Amino acid sequence: MIRTPRLALPAAALALCGLCAVAFADDEGPVDDLIAQVVEENKELAEKQKKIDAISDETDDLLAEWRAVQRRNKALRAYNAQLQTLIAAQQAELDDVRDQIDRVAEISRQMTPLMLRMLDELENFIELDMPFLLDERRGRIAGLNKMMDRADIAESEKFRRLLEAYQIENDYGRTIEAYRGEVKLEGGEANTVDILRVGRLSLMYASLDGQQGGFYDRGAKAWRPVSPEQLRAIRKGLRMARKQAAPDLVRVPVPAPKPGERSDLAEAMKR
Repeated sequence: MIRTPRLALPAAALALCGLCAVAFADDEGPVDDLIAQVVEENKELAEKQKKIDAISDETDDLLAEWRAVQRRNKALRAYNAQLQTLIAAQQAELDDVRDQIDRVAEISRQMTPLMLRMLDELENFIELDMPFLLDERRGRIAGLNKMMDRADIAESEKFRRLLEAYQIENDYGRTIEAYRGEVKLEGGEANTVDILRVGRLSLMYASLDGQQGGFYDRGAKAWRPVSPEQLRAIRKGLRMARKQAAPDLVRVPVPAPKPGERSDLAEAMKR
């Protein structure tokens, strides 16, 4: 037995079908009209159901979009809060940089007089020091004096070069050096000799033939002759300074200061 599928009709449609069944026996014309009316109403209901389904789908889409917008808004609020923190930190850093710039300008105004005083003191120090490498050292001071008058060199670079000159002078006090130069002996005659410098402790020379030698007396500001034994020590020191002999102990003449005497160089170093 084959069963006809049942249609899910509204209650009003079922009632109309019942009326149609009752009236079918009496008159077929009105029944046909009634069936057509029911079919038309079912079509209208189906159209309305489609609209309802469409509105429901649209509502779901709008709800999903709204929730996505809410999530984006929440993320944006967190991002904006972080940006506010970063902006505040950058503003504080900017204020600090501006304060440093103001301090740099003030320091620059104070640095120039300081560097000029340092340069004068260094020049006085060289003139009061032992007379070694005077042309080189005086030339360095002359170059620094010209540099101080140049506007195209930054204050920091001027200060760096000045400190470099101080460092060079400082290194002289803890190195040994041999070079060829001229010394003025008694009578004012300049002779070319081999000069040995041991720090700032002693400055000595030996003639080119190795037969004469002397040392610089800082107190008298003059060259004094040395004994044959001291001359041999000077020649040995020259070979050591030129790396022609192994390092060894060498007795060098060092003039002892008089009791209570303070040299001009010591006064300059004290300042």
